[in-house]
Amino acid sequence: METPFGKPSDAYRVGILEGKPVAFLARHNRNHTILPSELNFRANIYGFKKLGVEWILSASAVGSLKEELAPLDIVLPDQFYDRTKTRISTFFGDGIVVHVTFAHPVCERLASVIEDAGKDVDVGIKRGGTYLCIEGPQFSTLAESNTYRSWGMDLIGMTNLQEAKLAREAEICYTTIALVTDYDCWHPQHDAVTVTDVIENLRKNTENAQKIIRAAVKRLPIDRTCKCGRALKHAILTDLRKVPEPTLRKLELLLKKYI
Repeated sequence: METPFGKPSDAYRVGILEGKPVAFLARHNRNHTILPSELNFRANIYGFKKLGVEWILSASAVGSLKEELAPLDIVLPDQFYDRTKTRISTFFGDGIVVHVTFAHPVCERLASVIEDAGKDVDVGIKRGGTYLCIEGPQFSTLAESNTYRSWGMDLIGMTNLQEAKLAREAEICYTTIALVTDYDCWHPQHDAVTVTDVIENLRKNTENAQKIIRAAVKRLPIDRTCKCGRALKHAILTDLRKVPEPTLRKLELLLKKYI
């Protein structure tokens, strides 16, 4: 798929799961050839919008910054903290100013569906916590890891914050299914995170993640009584009659119900 923001990470795989139309995108490409900082987040989310997606279930490997969040746990964080430095996190600009509400960055309605789906398939899910998003691609230093712990952060990853921001701007419900693979480097028994460790624990958790996603899809769609589907209603600061025509054309998919 082509988008006004370039190419997404890969081709979208579309099909039917539990009788429901779904779309899947390998965020790092199916061959895992794209660094977190190289991801075209705007194209990825725009592509989902173009396909008519209303719910994004984002599965991601994360490190744990808390003893009680152990490797192989599955967590639904409800907050994000941004430590990235170089990423574009908005569709807007070029003549239009938009400020969406982001105090609660994940869709709690969708998170409840996922939590209930875990119960359906007898897979434990821990609800809540803050996901700290770092630039990467290096893992944290020990000093950084201990600092993040002192801030009260729960999980650490490299991808999900920008997805959450852009999904909100696209008026798509978004929740992260965080798959804990390691204790970052703060833990005395796990003081050196390796890709081998991450991949092994991710492989172990894949089956449970698939079960949860399948069961969640079975429960969807539900009424969108959340505010995600109207996030732009009171967020557009610029008079749309004053927005440059090229910008309006580029953003028509996002703005059409407000024009």
